[in-house]
Amino acid sequence: MQETISFFSGFTPNDLWFLGEAALRTLWISALSISIGTVLGCAFGWMLYEGKLAATLTLAPVLDVFRSVPLIIQLVLFYNFAPIVGLDLDPFGSGVVILTIYTSALVANVARGGIEAVERPMRRAARSLGMSYWQDMRYVVLPIGGRAVFPAWVGVALGVMKDSALVSVLGYVELLKASQILITRTQEPFLILTIAGAFYFALSFPISRYAAKLEKRWAQ
Repeated sequence: MQETISFFSGFTPNDLWFLGEAALRTLWISALSISIGTVLGCAFGWMLYEGKLAATLTLAPVLDVFRSVPLIIQLVLFYNFAPIVGLDLDPFGSGVVILTIYTSALVANVARGGIEAVERPMRRAARSLGMSYWQDMRYVVLPIGGRAVFPAWVGVALGVMKDSALVSVLGYVELLKASQILITRTQEPFLILTIAGAFYFALSFPISRYAAKLEKRWAQ
């Protein structure tokens, strides 16, 4: 009897290692995008707060576009449009650019809310003590406003980490893409997706727990 050729193979320890490497790539693209996006978002939030009408008419509509358009559409459009304008970016680079802008659009509202959380009398008191505008922002607004909106920022960060899975449509082999590759080969979707979910949990849970501890410490 002639032997049949099997196109599928079982899950192996090497596959677990492959998923672990993909999880690290997920962490890397998320950390980079969240870090840069947070800095830009804080700057945009300050501009929205201080710019008033000018920022409302110019910056706010642009940020609204990035908040409103589905992230997967932004990724595909940018990845295909970038070469036309001379930007030679691989899937990782394109993913970082869009995730960074997307993060900054979300953080902008969080940052503006943090500034608005500090009451005017408190800021006037700081200025009456001889503080400059930037000293007031650093020593009064940042500590108080930052604590007020920290939970919202953590929510944004965790959301962006999970949304990074959408970069897989560009061919970047992060955790979801690696899972799809292994499912195609092993035909064991339940096992692989369970492991991928465990990796996502391992990435997200420490952040949420540490954030909860910080909030508890600040509340004391």
